[in-house]
Amino acid sequence: MTNSCRYPILFFMDTTETKKIPLRAEVAQKDKWDLTSLFKSDREWEDSLKQITACAKEIAALKGTLGASKENLLKALKLFEKFEQTAEISGSYAFLLTAGDAGDSANQDKEGRYMMCASQAETEISFFVPELQTIPDEKINQWLGEKEFDDYRIFMQKLLRMKPFILSEKEERILAMQAESSETAHKAFSMLTNVDLDFGTVNGKPLSQTSLSSFLEDDDREIRKEAYTKFYNTFDAHKNTIAALYAGSVNLDIYQSKVRGYNSSIEAALFPDKVPLEVYKNLIATVRANLAPLHRYYSIRRKILKLGDQPLRHYDVYVPLVKNVKKITPFDEAVEVLRSALAPLGSEYTDTLCSGLKGGWVDRYENQGKRSGAFSAGAYTGYPYILTNYKDEVLRDVFTLAHEGGHSMHSWYSAKSNPFLQYNYTIFEAEVASTFNEELLFRYYMQNEKDEQVKAWLVSSRAADILATLYRQTMFAEYELKTHELVENGTPLSLDVLRSEYKKLLVAYFGDEVAFEETSDLEGLRIPHFYNAFYVYKYATGISAALALAERVCSGGKAEKDAYFGFLKSGGSKYPIESLKAAGVDMATTAPIESAIGVFSNLVNDLEKLV
Repeated sequence: MTNSCRYPILFFMDTTETKKIPLRAEVAQKDKWDLTSLFKSDREWEDSLKQITACAKEIAALKGTLGASKENLLKALKLFEKFEQTAEISGSYAFLLTAGDAGDSANQDKEGRYMMCASQAETEISFFVPELQTIPDEKINQWLGEKEFDDYRIFMQKLLRMKPFILSEKEERILAMQAESSETAHKAFSMLTNVDLDFGTVNGKPLSQTSLSSFLEDDDREIRKEAYTKFYNTFDAHKNTIAALYAGSVNLDIYQSKVRGYNSSIEAALFPDKVPLEVYKNLIATVRANLAPLHRYYSIRRKILKLGDQPLRHYDVYVPLVKNVKKITPFDEAVEVLRSALAPLGSEYTDTLCSGLKGGWVDRYENQGKRSGAFSAGAYTGYPYILTNYKDEVLRDVFTLAHEGGHSMHSWYSAKSNPFLQYNYTIFEAEVASTFNEELLFRYYMQNEKDEQVKAWLVSSRAADILATLYRQTMFAEYELKTHELVENGTPLSLDVLRSEYKKLLVAYFGDEVAFEETSDLEGLRIPHFYNAFYVYKYATGISAALALAERVCSGGKAEKDAYFGFLKSGGSKYPIESLKAAGVDMATTAPIESAIGVFSNLVNDLEKLV
């Protein structure tokens, strides 16, 4: 099934920091993104909404005729392509306006009107996919072999692969009508933890889901302890409600997989991307078998923090081991740093990226009402836009720019190299291009930086990033698999079961160096990603593939670079395991995971020497 295109492709890094920021109108135009690559005016955008509605009506008029002839099918596919492409560009425009200033009522109005328009249109064409599935295989395969279907063949083949799990039109409509109510557990969790719960204050500042991380990075151990204790005590006071919400989310995953005829909830999650279950389980098994470097990292951390005979506590594992260094890098200078760091990818890549970063792709700085953090939002038409909240004095923001630039260049090559209905690459592949760029930037800095304190910060930060992406996300993935399997095997997810299973993982992954509080196992109840089941493992596989490909490109020649660009250009023309294998990394094996663990282990060695 194709994406609804209600939103653009979106990849983000949360780098939230609270401070007084200017109004949107006070930001120089050159520092904002140029949305005219989507629409020259609001009037053009208004016209696109009318086109969405008109396309939906034209498609609806073909109901019951899709399999009558190849001409009918081709006409329907062309209309569907037009509908999806118009919806994508319209949604992108509304989304980006709101991301730039959510406080502007005109932007809110556009996003709301787009959502209403797209929802109504999608309801009108809800028959489309089920009816395509009713066309006899022999007939449709014969049609798809003809030249006029070149731009639609892969899209249709992927769609038809889903045939065993597509229900009747009536059943699909019922499931579609349940879509909003199925979000209840996630929405309730979000409202409870982000709005209703009062976590109190620490050192005069409000404590929240968002601000917890900044408190846990504070140099003052008492502040870390106070924040941790207040935060998890608040969760403890609502633990039964939150446990019930997560259990409900898991039960929904299992219900939806059974309704469609999958053998398990994880099969339902992996099947659309054609990812074998072994990839998921190999990740967990390989990381589990290589926890020694992680445990050594925590041992070094305890020594650096000078805790003496005291154990490392759970609230001590995130504080930076090297204080943030002062290295001023203005935005335009950061762009030129990226040009040099990414030079192994060639001039077309660096010229395109750097020209875009300076010429309308990026919304650079903070303003009131702007979304926090950073993201890349690429669409088939227009620039592959990037939102940042860039700060000249924060070296990590240069890495954020490299990361989001990787996403945007992936989108640029995908759109340039594929017809619309096959350009969308999967989330499984998405983190590869972004993390690849971060690795090249890290290597560049380590080769060219003279300040030993900066190099120590680079090594410390890189080790922490890989830990968070590889080890921590694998631990989360293991927890998700366990909770779903428990229910599928007849064990209800009570609060005690959830806490017990998460505590086992904490002890295994953190090792003997870390001591836990009575409330530490409540961490398993606070992770928002768990409401989007079997998603987090893609971070771990993504960084493993990226590290392997970066080494391959940097130590190889033209063939290795060409293979990587083949990956960037493949878009949705292949399944992710196939596209990465063609680039030179076989994610069906444990080798990339083992290699990434090796990189982390080497960083731990360097960290011990540098600090």
